[in-house]
Amino acid sequence: MGHDGRVSTPEPAAPRPLLRAALELERHVAARGWDRGPALFALVPTSALMASEPGLADHLEAAGDPAGPDDLSAVEQEGLPATDTLEDLLGRLAWPPEVAGVALTVERLVVPPEAERDLPADPDEAARALAAHPDAAEIRLVVAVTRPPSPDGSAAAAQAGDQVCLLRQRAHDSDDAVAVGRDIAPGLVAALAATLED
Repeated sequence: MGHDGRVSTPEPAAPRPLLRAALELERHVAARGWDRGPALFALVPTSALMASEPGLADHLEAAGDPAGPDDLSAVEQEGLPATDTLEDLLGRLAWPPEVAGVALTVERLVVPPEAERDLPADPDEAARALAAHPDAAEIRLVVAVTRPPSPDGSAAAAQAGDQVCLLRQRAHDSDDAVAVGRDIAPGLVAALAATLED
């Protein structure tokens, strides 16, 4: 309680660097609209980007968003190799040491488990049946992870091994309706984290 008898509420903690980067990335991708393929982003320390691009610090200051010492910036990876599946793509990736983490955005159609019973054997027909299901929902996921802690302790302890998932539904397409959690897409989290292992 404060001196005047009122209960004082602590200031909300600033989001951790990975969550902040993921939220900024999610809003950026949302501005592009729906019906897009997967996109992959390297997460690099903002301080390293500012060192290589001095104008970036001025831009962030002018936007009223100065970079913190642990902030991460997303750098989109273009020209990805063509593969049949997202799993194949992730299985081929490796990152240089300066990449602190990685993020993936992907759109999915989700249905209740019972909708997957008695589907046609043909994959195209099954996809059409699922899309036509009355409870089908289109979602966009942002999955972001940082490198696991290094055995010698050289990885930044504040960020090592962090993970976050964001989920936006097309039916509720609003920045204030984005779900945040760690276990929304455990398979994608594990696959992304594996691309950062030495």
